Amino acid sequence: MSGYRENDMYDAMENKFLPMYSIASGVGVKVLPDLYCYTNQIVNICLVGDSADDFVLIDTGMPESSGRIIEAIEERFGADSKPKAIILTHGHFDHVGAVVDLVEKWDVKVYAHEKELPFLTGKQSYPDPDGTVEGGLVAKMSPMFPTDPVDLGSHVEALPSDGTVPHMPEWRWVHTPGHAPGQIALFREEDRALIAADTFVTVKQESLYKVMTQELEINGPPRYLTTDWNAAWESVKKLQELNPSVAVTGHGVPVEGQELTEGLARLVSDFDKIAIPDYGRYVDGEH
Repeated sequence: MSGYRENDMYDAMENKFLPMYSIASGVGVKVLPDLYCYTNQIVNICLVGDSADDFVLIDTGMPESSGRIIEAIEERFGADSKPKAIILTHGHFDHVGAVVDLVEKWDVKVYAHEKELPFLTGKQSYPDPDGTVEGGLVAKMSPMFPTDPVDLGSHVEALPSDGTVPHMPEWRWVHTPGHAPGQIALFREEDRALIAADTFVTVKQESLYKVMTQELEINGPPRYLTTDWNAAWESVKKLQELNPSVAVTGHGVPVEGQELTEGLARLVSDFDKIAIPDYGRYVDGEH
């Protein structure tokens, strides 16, 4: 059957290419000397590290995009560069789209929160995206998004329970459930750098126009895949309490300084108005 690999992995993202792009697609931004953000169609991946022999890849973008991700990495670090490891913030299709292909190429270990492992070892599918949720055209398109789990087999491990991150000694992971049961953010205390995943984003992800134009707007997690809004609100509060100085989110442009501080404060105080949709399956309790 299509998708099965010889090395005990199954790629549920095979042949699931989605022709969705933003104005930032293919663009890489050096946010800090050792934090590089690359936009893969409509989602951001990060390279943490400043040399070819010592960097980690955070998330693996959209389905069927491994070639573009490899090109971006080699443009940053040189030919045949490969990461020490891959850290997955969660297992939604747009964050694990190329993971099987990349693991197959590089033979590196993947780490994720233990609560995401069922979605990364073929045991459990995510709930169906909510195409009825308030928000815009991307939300209406969401039922076509893949929910089947990839199976990384022995190539994936749970992140250490003490909050440390393999190969990223200055960083710690923070559990931020709501959008996904085992979603994590990554935080570095020294300079208060934050990789927020989809805990909050800087674009209204449900709106196709705003996704395409990348208009900066600090917002809650993508509505069509968020199943626990109370947990999502608590997760945003948790990240605000860290007082980040700069943030890379799963969708949208990096944000820093006063814009980040004020935007996060506004999101926390008005989360029910800004982030939680007026209607939808996971708002109305029908799931």
